[in-house]
Amino acid sequence: MRLTTAQALVRWLLAQRSELLDGREVPLFPGVFAIFGHGNVLGLGSALAEHREELPVWRGHTEQGMALAAVGYTRATHRRQVGVVTSSIGPGALNMVTAAGVAHANRLPLLLLPGDTFAGRAPDPVLQQVEHFGDPTATVNDAFRAVSRYFDRITRPEQLIATLPQVARVLTDPADCGPVTLALPQDVQAETFDFPDALFAPRIHRVPRPRPDPGSLDDAAAVLRRARRPLLVLGGGVRYSGAAGRALRFAERHRVPVTETTAGRTLVPHDHPLHAGPLGITGSASANRLAAEADVVLAVGTRLQDFTTASWTVFSPDMRLVTLNAARFDAVKHGALAVVGDADAGLAELSESLAQWRADEEWTVRPARERARWDAHIDALRTPGGEPPTYAQMVGVVNEQTGPEDYVLTASGGLPGELIGGWRATGVSTMDVEYGFSCMGYELAGAWGAAMARPAGVVTTLLGDGSYLMLNSELFSAAFAGHPFVAVVCDNDGYAVIARLQEGQGDAPFNNLYADCRSKHADPPRVDFAAHARALGCAVFTASTVADLAAAYREARTAALRQRRPAVVVIRTHPAAWTEAGAWWEVGVPEHLAGHAELAPHKAAQLRYLAPPDESSR
Repeated sequence: MRLTTAQALVRWLLAQRSELLDGREVPLFPGVFAIFGHGNVLGLGSALAEHREELPVWRGHTEQGMALAAVGYTRATHRRQVGVVTSSIGPGALNMVTAAGVAHANRLPLLLLPGDTFAGRAPDPVLQQVEHFGDPTATVNDAFRAVSRYFDRITRPEQLIATLPQVARVLTDPADCGPVTLALPQDVQAETFDFPDALFAPRIHRVPRPRPDPGSLDDAAAVLRRARRPLLVLGGGVRYSGAAGRALRFAERHRVPVTETTAGRTLVPHDHPLHAGPLGITGSASANRLAAEADVVLAVGTRLQDFTTASWTVFSPDMRLVTLNAARFDAVKHGALAVVGDADAGLAELSESLAQWRADEEWTVRPARERARWDAHIDALRTPGGEPPTYAQMVGVVNEQTGPEDYVLTASGGLPGELIGGWRATGVSTMDVEYGFSCMGYELAGAWGAAMARPAGVVTTLLGDGSYLMLNSELFSAAFAGHPFVAVVCDNDGYAVIARLQEGQGDAPFNNLYADCRSKHADPPRVDFAAHARALGCAVFTASTVADLAAAYREARTAALRQRRPAVVVIRTHPAAWTEAGAWWEVGVPEHLAGHAELAPHKAAQLRYLAPPDESSR
């Protein structure tokens, strides 16, 4: 079949299918986000135009925003569908690097197709080409190598025959999943080749379920049988395997308390008697108390990053760690007894190996008791009173109006801690907290992608004023395209959570809250977020009290669905009221601050805790 490189690539995208957990078949690549420019408009752009009815193309307004929307789409489909993004060469391409970092850190598939400079080099140097004096093969797209799981530059059309199967492998492999970058020189996009028909044969991609090695299963079962206080930690890998039900049955059969990581939030019903709550710095005191006493921790589908482990102080020093993970890279971390395999298959086989073994009865009643204490604490934080409202009160309002089909997300600032620690699950796998990369700006772009992927229910994104100002143009993209969601914008006068970190470690307030930033104005201007969001085509509601917020959020949900566009709720929130899980976080505290002698006693107090604290110092 004689096609251009671009035409062949588009036909291949159309031929790839994905099987959902319920057996339904859907496109692996449900659509393409595109901003056309120098380097992709006549090659890939022309090829996409030929198939505009079969492969929807959505136009965004920043390349980073489009790529983050693609990440949000993928997360909302539990990695069963993959977003595709194309850009021009040069700055358009580099704008996507941050989104590639988000996908890489979170083990999420993403296909990036940046335009590239001429492979033939005849017109060099071309517009938007960055020349490297000692390496004519280097272009700006080489910046993607550090944040791509797979990178290739297509310099001849026939190279697609070898590289496209590798692209599909990385995007659908639970162990190797991550972003793929195919740099496409603009001359090569337009060149033709006689491609074999077999390249475009329909292909269904199913979730692979590699079984663990029997020996490692036996070893893990032996460790668990000796445990008196075991703890089950569920991560994002459980979600992507579709193993939430299996994990819960494992916990019930063996009476093991369950906690969740950031990526594993909402896997377990909130009121389940074995649910101890979310783990770590942004988690709950209930889960952290159990973690401190657990003698064996079975961590499934998680890489155990520092917010989950409280910089490795949340567990007892003599705890035995057993991991079950599809990726050996993650399974062997921290000296764990590694079981490498699919979460669903691995838990089923481990349960059989354990037979009728159960944890001690006095241990199995602890989760409900500890979580009840935590719930009472959250209830107290949610109680209306005081102005302006707190994050905890705002989260409570949204939580109370959320149903099992709804979906909630956030990414940066103080809201991840509020959402992870304070949210009560209303449905399974209905939360997206992008806290692997904590990318400011993901909140609005990711919500656009999630709204595209989840037509049932309401997608709600929670963000601060800093994130809104960082990246808001995809509000208009979603409004223009007709994809509804609700955004609750919390205005607290700056980067409040970083001010919290700065001052909480003994430093002076500087350059975070607007009051501590340099300005030549005695009374600096403020942003009118309501007017701005309205100008971007959104329905807008404002609130100043908890009661106002409840009414505004209710109206926003209705308006978003009825008008098929984003609805934005703007509210002033307290800049220094937080939900605390009572856990440690290791940060780089300066041993000496020139010109800050007055802070020396406070600093000395902080330095005493560079070593992992014991229970009394917590």
